[in-house]
Amino acid sequence: MTRVIADISMSLDGFVTGPNPGIDNGLGDGGEALHTWALHPDPVDADVLDEAVAATGAVIMGRRLFDIIDGPGGWNDEMGYGADRAAEPPVLVVTRNPPEHVRLADRMTFVVDGVASAVAKGVSIAGDRDVVIMGGAQVIRGALDAGLVHELRLHLSPVLLGSGTPLFAGGVPRRFRQVHARPSGQATHVTYLVI
Repeated sequence: MTRVIADISMSLDGFVTGPNPGIDNGLGDGGEALHTWALHPDPVDADVLDEAVAATGAVIMGRRLFDIIDGPGGWNDEMGYGADRAAEPPVLVVTRNPPEHVRLADRMTFVVDGVASAVAKGVSIAGDRDVVIMGGAQVIRGALDAGLVHELRLHLSPVLLGSGTPLFAGGVPRRFRQVHARPSGQATHVTYLVI
């Protein structure tokens, strides 16, 4: 069975970006520290990345994240899904307004009828592999609220950002069961089953 996994890096104070994120400041002020584990992995982090990339059959993201990834400082031949693994699973972008110009057009499909439709399309593409919702926070919250997610994977980076984009702000109350925790020198990788 295909699993739908929400997978995102988060600060200890609950933010998935620092303040002032944008096309020219992707993860916001100080937010690059969230991905130190992926960009400069130790052996545990490399293992986590390798396992996730190998299991991924489709990726879902929101429009804001897409704009950063498709921007001049975004993904390229050396950097993509899975950091420097630059894997190229099909990517579904949830948006009401697809852009006119797409730099990474060969990797992206735009879904204009919501996150549930994107998940259904991802499941049909992924086969027996995972569908990974990699962000941003709004898309992950929407998928959780709609009951579309089987697992939540958080990569807790040892940083306090003070403000930025919170992963959990409002939303439907939900319980999780922790099934795995794996510390590295740069993050704690935690997996929860959605109850």
